[in-house]
Amino acid sequence: MADVLVTGASRGIGRAIAVALAGRGDRVAVHYGSDRAAAERTLELLAGTGHTVVGGDLRRPEGAEAVVTAAAEAHGGIDVLVNNAAIAPAESRRHPVDTVSYADWQRVWREMIDVDLIAAANLTYLVARQIIARGTSGVVVNIGSRGAFRGEPEFPAYGAAKAALHAFGQSMAVALAPHDIAVASVAPGFVSSERQAAKLASPTGDSVRSESPFGRVGTPEEVAHAVLYLTSPGAAWASGAILDLNGASHLRT
Repeated sequence: MADVLVTGASRGIGRAIAVALAGRGDRVAVHYGSDRAAAERTLELLAGTGHTVVGGDLRRPEGAEAVVTAAAEAHGGIDVLVNNAAIAPAESRRHPVDTVSYADWQRVWREMIDVDLIAAANLTYLVARQIIARGTSGVVVNIGSRGAFRGEPEFPAYGAAKAALHAFGQSMAVALAPHDIAVASVAPGFVSSERQAAKLASPTGDSVRSESPFGRVGTPEEVAHAVLYLTSPGAAWASGAILDLNGASHLRT
């Protein structure tokens, strides 16, 4: 049994990851940014006992520190960190370079970099340091994106942040291996979720599904299965890997 902190676990991919890890027997700290009720709903779905809910604004360094401290105190330490919290592409954050204002360009870049990259870096530092202090082993899994490789012309900050997150994970894989901490990343393609339901039901839904030769999009549960593997005892040798999870919708060479 491992003690796990899953960020952004109040819904969607984060909730599916929390449910899967709890089903394996892990104790999960469910992080949320602002919607405690949704996080409590995630908590109700978790098998087993000893789980907890931890709120905090990861955009602030002190917020990230408070989240890790609260989770570690509730669980007696953190063995596994899943960096899932992110500012995702949405209509309000669309920022194509040829049409967006300079002010909005700066705003969106700051929002996405602060959460999608810097928050994950801060959390990784904090969790790794307490694992090192305990002298135990651990795992960090970053939830990246297919967009890091294929490009995101209407959301360049998102693509850049996720590419940087992948690179950060590989740097940490090398840096933390001597401390018996494995670090890997998952790079999902389009994943069905509550916030994507309207898009999938719209006229553009068929186009999105056709990106994969399977003729569908991924599910949060499929991402969770990948995290189950990467956080399993037998997956330490996958440290440094970036696992593509996009239904062959984008193939790297």
